[in-house]
Amino acid sequence: MFAGGGQKDDRAEIVPISPAGDEQQGRIRLITSREGVAVGKLSRLARARADYLGFLLAHEWPVVLSGVGVLLGAVTILPSAVGIVLSVIALGLGSVTFVRDFRLLRRRWSAYDFSLIAAPFPVADIPPPTAYPNAAYLHIPNRGTALVSDEIDQDLAARALPVEVDEQPYRLPRQLKASAPYVLPVRNRGRLVFNGQVVGMRGDPLPRARGAGSPVTLHRARFFDAQCSNEMCSLRITHRETGEEFDPRRRLLTDAGGRLRTLAESELADVVGISTVAVTTDGVLVLVRQSDRNIASALLLAPSGSGSLEPRDLGDAVTDAGGALQDVLRVGMERELCEETGLRADEIADTRVVGFARWMERGAKPEFFALTRLTVAAADLAGRRLASDERLYSSGLLTVPVDLRALGRELGAGVDLLAASSLPPQLREDGSLPLLVALRAAARWLVRQPENAPDNVADTAGETDAEEPDIRGGETRTLPSP
Repeated sequence: MFAGGGQKDDRAEIVPISPAGDEQQGRIRLITSREGVAVGKLSRLARARADYLGFLLAHEWPVVLSGVGVLLGAVTILPSAVGIVLSVIALGLGSVTFVRDFRLLRRRWSAYDFSLIAAPFPVADIPPPTAYPNAAYLHIPNRGTALVSDEIDQDLAARALPVEVDEQPYRLPRQLKASAPYVLPVRNRGRLVFNGQVVGMRGDPLPRARGAGSPVTLHRARFFDAQCSNEMCSLRITHRETGEEFDPRRRLLTDAGGRLRTLAESELADVVGISTVAVTTDGVLVLVRQSDRNIASALLLAPSGSGSLEPRDLGDAVTDAGGALQDVLRVGMERELCEETGLRADEIADTRVVGFARWMERGAKPEFFALTRLTVAAADLAGRRLASDERLYSSGLLTVPVDLRALGRELGAGVDLLAASSLPPQLREDGSLPLLVALRAAARWLVRQPENAPDNVADTAGETDAEEPDIRGGETRTLPSP
């Protein structure tokens, strides 16, 4: 709804208003609208700044404590002459301690230059973990690199993985805490970024044949924790005087043998990324065009719903006996889908988790992918209004026809994803890494289903009365927004 909007009282008295009155009221409404937008921007800016300062101070409490000691020492001098000598000594010692701590804080990383790495992830130098069956790196030029395993995807779609939640939240290692004043400005580059609550992962979704059986552990974290751990791997860190480079990718991501660490071995936040591609009843994919405010994949086409797993997604799935990781992921994926497209929960038929990957340029963080079947047609999505927070990061919706079964057959025959004729040129050129990996996982899952099964996420044909989408060719449409 528009700000200030509401239902009119049909019993209200009708009073004629002169044209001059109309014009004046129009000006008042315009001014009020502008003031509301300005207040909203200031509120978001203040919140982002408070999150940033709060994160820094929380991890540097000795400096804060020294500063408070200096302040208290100064205050005690003013009201009383008794003990003034002791107060002066305490003030002096507190000042020295504060200056020393502050200089140490600045010196930890201030001697280094931080810059973004444009080169692809060095896949030839960092082999996949031996625990991942037949794992391979999938590189998409100018968008990133994903570590994928078809065996993990097949097991993920066929078997429920047990899950548990660590009672203790994630805590950054000491060395990474000190990087915050330097890493966060480089990573965010002036964008409005909030230190929201997210969920990380400790453990790997390995197939049963690999001896997997213990639950995958999830932990609560903060967004800035991820930026000061996983996201450091996108930075080149160089000592100003010596020219020596600190390579976070090799230091943080590899084991003693030089291989990529499993998530179980990782010390990073490893926030769980979630993405789903949704199919309408008339057989087209719903996609999101990201705005330039996004930190990852700005201005590219994103899945129908994508983001990070949050604590509110955990729900009862982790407390009930037999709770499954897929249940938690499904809740988060459908939440993101509704937030980013304006869909309602009752317009979602079902969602099937079909894939897993690790996004190498983002510190090898875990990413899960799904295919969602909707109960509405593409035309029903026109004019959907998004929440104000989502409009900051979305430039609108569009629908694109993709024959996923044909794409799956091509991939099964050994055709490269970007070379597949079933992949529309628009997705090949503008698709983000999460979107392309999600399409790959969904297509390969579909071709494993019976030929007479619907091109959707149901286990078998006839499990639902909803209309079965036929994912075939058609016209790409940009949906109008209100």
